[in-house]
This record gives sequence, C-alpha cells and structure tokens, in this order.
Amino acid sequence: MTLAKDFSISAAIAGFVTVLVGFTSAAVIVFQAAQALGASQAELGSWLWALEWGMGLTSIGLSLRYRVPIITAWSTPGAAMLITAAAGVTMAEAIAAFMMSAALITVFGFTGWFERLMNRLPLSLAAGMLAGVLLQFGLNVFTAMETQFWMVFAMFGVYVAMRRVQPRYAVIAALGIGLVLAGSQGLLRFEALLMQWATPIFTIPHFTVTALVGVALPLFIVTMASQNVPGVATIQTSGYTVPSSPLIGWTGVATLLMAPFGGFAINLAAITAAISMGRDAHENPDKRYIAGITVGVLYILIGLFGATVSAFFTALPPELVLAIAGLALLGTIGNGLVTALAQEKERESALITFLVTASGVTLLGIGSAFWGLMAGLLVLLITQLYRHLDHHPAH
Repeated sequence: MTLAKDFSISAAIAGFVTVLVGFTSAAVIVFQAAQALGASQAELGSWLWALEWGMGLTSIGLSLRYRVPIITAWSTPGAAMLITAAAGVTMAEAIAAFMMSAALITVFGFTGWFERLMNRLPLSLAAGMLAGVLLQFGLNVFTAMETQFWMVFAMFGVYVAMRRVQPRYAVIAALGIGLVLAGSQGLLRFEALLMQWATPIFTIPHFTVTALVGVALPLFIVTMASQNVPGVATIQTSGYTVPSSPLIGWTGVATLLMAPFGGFAINLAAITAAISMGRDAHENPDKRYIAGITVGVLYILIGLFGATVSAFFTALPPELVLAIAGLALLGTIGNGLVTALAQEKERESALITFLVTASGVTLLGIGSAFWGLMAGLLVLLITQLYRHLDHHPAH
C-alpha cells in the first residue's frame, strides 16, 4: 500500500509539531471569541469539536487527493475580529453569519475567482509575504531564551548539530531534549489532565442584516485575505502545484457544515502548513503528504477528547512551544527570502511586502499579510510604470 510505503517518522513528527504550534499559539483566541458571544463551557467544547473535525477531515481528504500536505486551520484573525465584532450579536445571529461567510468562500473557491486573482500574483511577492508572516516565529527562538535560556539554547544547539548529521531528525531531536529538560525542571504541568469527551451542540441560525454586515462580510474578508492568500502562497513557495479553487471551495463547504456547531471559519493554514511542507518533514517532497494526514488525525482526536487534549497542549511550557515552532520554520523562512529577493526587478517590491507583513500592522480589522501584499503590488506597479515611461519617453 502506497500510504504505508510513504510513511516516515519525520513526517509524522512534522505533523505533530504543526498541530502543537497551531493549537497552543491560537486556541486561547478562539476561546475568547466564543466567550464574547456568551458561550457556555459545553458550547466551548462544541466549538472545539466542530473546528477540529472540520480541519481534520479536510486535511486528510485534501492531502490524500493531491498527495501534498494540505493543512487547514481555523481563522485566528477571524477569531480575533469576532472578539470585538460580537458586541450586541447573539449566538444564533453569529452562527448565521458564520454560514453566510462560508457560503461566500465556497462560491469564490469553486467558481475559480480566487484562483484567477492568485495567478496574477508574482511569486516573489507571495514569498516575501510568507517570510514576513513567519519572521516572528524565527525571532521567538531567541526571545524565548530570555526566560528559559538553558532549555531553549540546548534545543537550538541540538537542532544546529543535527542539521549537519541527520537533517530530517533535527526538529525531533530538539523537541526531545526540550521535553527532557522541561520535565527535569518541573515545567510540564500534566497533573490537571482529566478524560473528558466533547459533545457537539447544534444552534439554530438566526439570519439578520446586522450579522451579515457586521460579522459575515468582515469574517469573509479577513479569512480570505489573512489566511487563504498566505495559505496558497505557502503551497506555491514550497514548490507544489495544486489548483487552489477546490482547496478554497472545500474549506467553505466544511465551514458551512460545521458552523451550526461553532465552526466559525476553516481555511488553508499558512504558518503551521510551512512546518509540514518543509524539508524537515521529508527530503522527498512527494512523501510529505503523510504530515498532512497526521495533522488531520490529530485534529480529530483533539475534537473527540476536547478539554483533555487542550489541557495536554497547554501543559507544555510556552518557551518550548515557541522554540520548536521557530526551529521548524527556519528553513522555510530562508527559502522564502531567497525566492522573494531572487528577481532584481521585483526585489524592492518583495522587500516592502516582507517588511509590512513582518510589522504585524492591522488596519480595518485585516491583518498585515494582506497589507504587505497591497504595499508590494503598489511599489511593483509604480516601478513598472516608471520603467514603461523610460522606454517610451514623451516626444
């Protein structure tokens, strides 16, 4: 069987690290969004169940279909937006807004409108945006040393050494030494772990114009601009050729099905996807899809066990999570910068894209990835205009 033949420990570990980073870095924002809408503890569990199952099934299905590690995720910028946009909106109205946003994403995906837009995007700008999105994760390796120097420094040292000897297992070795040192210092907080199943709770949607304008449209724009655009860019800059229309379309369908249970937005992952698409997952790009399947299986397990698994992830020291994420993404950041700056004619616009994206600026509720892209395109347009005028001077 091809699946068994393609399986590797390194790809499975890359999948685990992908889930680890995705969950621990953003779960608290999702919980805050649910609480802003007045969600009970049981409804919080339902949100987690819906999101994890939607992400799990799409990650497994799309990774198997295209033999590429297609990773889906919840919309972290979308969740952050909900925290502020949810004022005065009931849970039923919010659920209706999630469904309307999902319907728009589905249409933009399957009609090919999104792909036509992406095909016009220069690869250098897409790579610059990806490197900008990931930069903070690379920096976190070193800022984490401020509070847990010896643990993080040991992880860094082991990673650098293993990259020269067994590069595929560099991240695994770093994670292993981190867990050993965290355990020896009493930093693993597993004492509060309890077995607890998540129960899906169906909420009947209540469609209103207020929810459409105030929640659905902003959620759609934020999810497409801040998540799906860098998500497609990650796939492209990792060297994979996959049609983006069905990917976007199926994430919309998954959101539509899971929305009544709290699945507010399921989309392509960018930051975490880069971990599973990197060389650390497998030297052979054709065998990295195993990481995508691993991610999907782990998502579903998290959805099943709900509070139990969330407690496990949050039991790890934050410095360990920051360090392993940054180390796992170093190669991708480097490749992104090389691709971004390779073409001299597009170098300045790619650099602007990188800097604006890395700044983390948020305007009108839309994240820096979108604005980085807009800034880069503006610089590129001006550059090309002046180049055109130079070649065709006025008589």
